[in-house]
Amino acid sequence: MAEITASMVRELREKTDAPMMECKRALTEAAGDMAKAEEILRVKLGNKASKAASRITAEGVVAVWIADGGKSGGMVELNCETDFVARNPDFLALADALAQLVVAHDPADVVGLARLSLDGSTVEEARQALVGRIGENITIRRSIRLAAKGRLSSYVHGGARIGVIVDCVAGDEALGKDLAMHIAASKPVALVAANVAPGLIRKERDIAVAKAAASGKPANIVEKMVEGAIQKFLKEVTLLGQPFVKNDKQTVEQLLKSKGASVASFVLYVVGEGIEKKKDDFAAEVMAQVGQAVRSETRAAPAS
Repeated sequence: MAEITASMVRELREKTDAPMMECKRALTEAAGDMAKAEEILRVKLGNKASKAASRITAEGVVAVWIADGGKSGGMVELNCETDFVARNPDFLALADALAQLVVAHDPADVVGLARLSLDGSTVEEARQALVGRIGENITIRRSIRLAAKGRLSSYVHGGARIGVIVDCVAGDEALGKDLAMHIAASKPVALVAANVAPGLIRKERDIAVAKAAASGKPANIVEKMVEGAIQKFLKEVTLLGQPFVKNDKQTVEQLLKSKGASVASFVLYVVGEGIEKKKDDFAAEVMAQVGQAVRSETRAAPAS
């Protein structure tokens, strides 16, 4: 079998704009023959799918599916290029179907999800077909399946741009819904301070140190200012430390204690979070096209 090198994959990707893993699969199938691999991709993905594959997908929806009376649930972020497509019925139907597949099959990752069967084809084939019909890139960004220790409650907000699943132990259905809505509004990054990523704390500490040092106060006071800032930050970003959205005189932890309940875990998805959106310069794009047209006409003009 011919060795498929990184440079071969890169060359095929540059020719076709197809996803890197698709390029590698095509080259493997073609035994390293570049022309044959390109043909395989064009047949498999189609022109629209291959051209769309490199475009940024920062819009989309979060789909949630709760099953087994709240004992299991799944959530998927399905991305596209524009908010217009995010409202497309076929796009929304695909997102819902993916969430149901996550609950039913618990794939290890989005690659595993893409291989699952959906209406007589694979999820990946269904995605490619939808790309071909709509003409926009569509990607499955992430998914998760939860098995409840208590009961799962969910909330989807803002045109399905924010999705939450929370596992509430004890308490009633109304409490679970309130907690899910609180998480969507307040966006905690962890349940308790011990679960906050060390890198996030280090970043906040560096900021606090710089601010405290600028105050000109003695070192022992600066140290206390930094620690105070960190503790305040941890309360703001942890679910149990946050003031409850429906009663800011009470923290979420106090609310749970009053109900004899606890939160085992939660998951929050925000569409496009962390994806750098492309800023289009329409005027520059038009001028570039005009310039290209002029150059083409100049080349085509007969010599005098």
